[in-house]
Amino acid sequence: MKTTMMSALLTATLSVGAQAAPQTHTVTIANLQFEPHTLTVKRGDRVVWANKDLVPHTVTADKVFDSHNIAANASWAYIARTPGRYDYMCTLHPMMKATLVVE
Repeated sequence: MKTTMMSALLTATLSVGAQAAPQTHTVTIANLQFEPHTLTVKRGDRVVWANKDLVPHTVTADKVFDSHNIAANASWAYIARTPGRYDYMCTLHPMMKATLVVE
């Protein structure tokens, strides 16, 4: 009986510890494009948009997130908390569009 209890406790401990730690993902803004164009992340992950262009950009998903202006050579981060598919754009350059998928 004691061995079975220890085994169950060890299994429970391992399964709790097996949950993946949040990851950080980077989207590069360059040449008036978001790269990657579609990014899939897990809930709790951090997404960083790094502006490598010479002009400011925004990362804006209607009523979900808005970076406001990200200066050249600056970045902005967002913690993906709610699962869903989020199409976003740069409000300064509306032809710049991409998608964030949160699982």
